[in-house]
Amino acid sequence: MYRKKTLADIRIGLRNRLLHHFARHCFPSFIRVYFHRLRGVKIGKNVLIGLDVHIDDDGPERVIIEDDVFITTGCMLLTHQRDLSKYKRGDWIGSMPFKIAGIHIKKGAHIGIGAIIMPGVTIGKGAVIGAGSVVTKDIPDYCVAVGVPAKVIREFGN
Repeated sequence: MYRKKTLADIRIGLRNRLLHHFARHCFPSFIRVYFHRLRGVKIGKNVLIGLDVHIDDDGPERVIIEDDVFITTGCMLLTHQRDLSKYKRGDWIGSMPFKIAGIHIKKGAHIGIGAIIMPGVTIGKGAVIGAGSVVTKDIPDYCVAVGVPAKVIREFGN
């Protein structure tokens, strides 16, 4: 269920939130990347992170972003969400446990403006995620996925 937070948990959480605030709103991109790395996000080389990108405060260390990735403005990368598999009428949503899982964005992927990446998702090498898409499942290498939920609409050959 719920574990009581220690003083150390609170201190780490505050540090994480402060760094996250700077990372979301500072300029230029390499400074945003720097602050996200300080938070524990594993980020490769030549990565662009746009303004107001939200990388989950609950588990930034569960996010891996490989080289040459573009994450454009307003995206959200979430590493936890409520598990509703046992939710039923009369239950309180707040009593449902969290599903916690990492996100892996592979080399050369492009995440369009305002896309949301859910826990446990891997975005394939060179994949393109359309603006405003909600990615709930893994996306293969070299394809375009769009929509809510995101579906592959095009695959690129050799």
